[in-house]
Amino acid sequence: MAPATSRRVRPESYGILFLLFASVLFLCHAPWLSLPYYWDEAGQFIPSALDILHGGSFIPHSATPNIHPPAVTAYLAAVWSLAGYSPQSTRCAMLLVAACGLTVSLLLAIELLRDARGMPAFFAAGLLCLSPVFFSQAIMAQLDAPAMLFTALALLLFVQNRIAPAAAACVALVLVKETGVVAPLIFGLWLARERRWRDAAWFLGPVGVLCGWIGVLAGVTGHWAGNAAFARYNLYYPLHPVRLAVDFLRRIYYLFFANFHFVGAFAILFAWRTSAIFHSRAWRVAWMLTAAHVAMATALGGAVLERYLLPVLPVLYTAMAAGLSLFPRTPRLICSAALLAGVAAGIFVNPPYPFPYEDNLAFTDFVRLQSEAADYLKHWYPEARITTVWPLTLELSRPELGYVDRRIAVEPLPDLSPATLEPVDWSKVQVLVAFSRNWDPKFSPMHWGPVLRFWKRFFGYVPNATQDETFRRVPFAVQNRLERGRQWLDIYVNPSLPKVGPGPALKAIR
Repeated sequence: MAPATSRRVRPESYGILFLLFASVLFLCHAPWLSLPYYWDEAGQFIPSALDILHGGSFIPHSATPNIHPPAVTAYLAAVWSLAGYSPQSTRCAMLLVAACGLTVSLLLAIELLRDARGMPAFFAAGLLCLSPVFFSQAIMAQLDAPAMLFTALALLLFVQNRIAPAAAACVALVLVKETGVVAPLIFGLWLARERRWRDAAWFLGPVGVLCGWIGVLAGVTGHWAGNAAFARYNLYYPLHPVRLAVDFLRRIYYLFFANFHFVGAFAILFAWRTSAIFHSRAWRVAWMLTAAHVAMATALGGAVLERYLLPVLPVLYTAMAAGLSLFPRTPRLICSAALLAGVAAGIFVNPPYPFPYEDNLAFTDFVRLQSEAADYLKHWYPEARITTVWPLTLELSRPELGYVDRRIAVEPLPDLSPATLEPVDWSKVQVLVAFSRNWDPKFSPMHWGPVLRFWKRFFGYVPNATQDETFRRVPFAVQNRLERGRQWLDIYVNPSLPKVGPGPALKAIR
């Protein structure tokens, strides 16, 4: 028998929630609305959206084409056509998507927590809003916050037994990100298990839409994934047994231990053992979708990025809120405060091990260092050839990214490791820019020999030279040294290179 259809909410209630979340997000992110683009934004999504804006091409030619569908880049192109192209319009557009995601996640939490006491759904929404990875991704032109929105929407509609709208949400989801196909597959299989064959057939539509996109992509590029290197790195590389096991442990760690999540994980375990709160059909579907998404995010994707887990965070935080709601009053208040404070602290406090800067506001320090370096170079050495590594090579050579107003010549290096710097012919280098590409704290486990050897062997890890190591290996003086949040950037200048201005902004260091 089909589950009962849930009561409807007045449309103005959705609008009020959306305006509330949008106001909070815009207020909290106001300092970074004009921030230039970071990493994959600059390397993939912004150029792809510009190709749509200027030429109507949904398969990029200004960036390497890959399997990512074009919904988000098309959305950005549409926004730019109305508001003009700028980082501000881009970031505002993404914040609106994030506000929609928070609104739908709250409605999903209310649906899943109908039998819980108190108002745990609002606590779940608060955890999501303060989650470091959501807080940073909310402002970034990437796929995962939009994927979270449509995953939560599809799940909400499905558990409300609104099958056709749920299938439509799944179509939008697979056009945002290809890994979203896990949702219609789970929903279709669930309905087939209930012998609701006609309803299950609805979820063949999203699968067909994704197959259609792949077919178009293959017809234009000659490869079903857009390029063979993308498929090799994201499909075959992660399937090595050692890498697969390590990646799975990293997923489990992030979901249930990092950022004080262990408090919420204990609450989930407590609820599972002492109550029937997770035994409803809605929760069983939610857990099945969460497990399938985590499995897909583990098995696919060479870069084990935490942002890939964004689509399951609404369910995870709702489960944590459900578990905490069963605690006695005093333990519930203490544990809730600890979890909320631990999650919020992760926005600003970096972990004691390497992590992608985009997992919290560390990415803003990185972008500002890059922007300050670009300003310095275009003012003092606009005609020089800059030797450096990606993404600065991209930022200096693509004025549309907002770092420079005209192209600066670059000489790319593959990395900044000692092995790369050692054989450089310094007589041919005019300016070298070295910077911290990864978070590398002093007491990182990556400094321990066995861990470093393991990472080099199975993950091809190449540690960059530290600031001091670079200083010892480069025979030039440091003309400018920039630092933010324990990230650094040094500009070395060949003494034979003439300066355009009256002198460097910082006294040379040697």
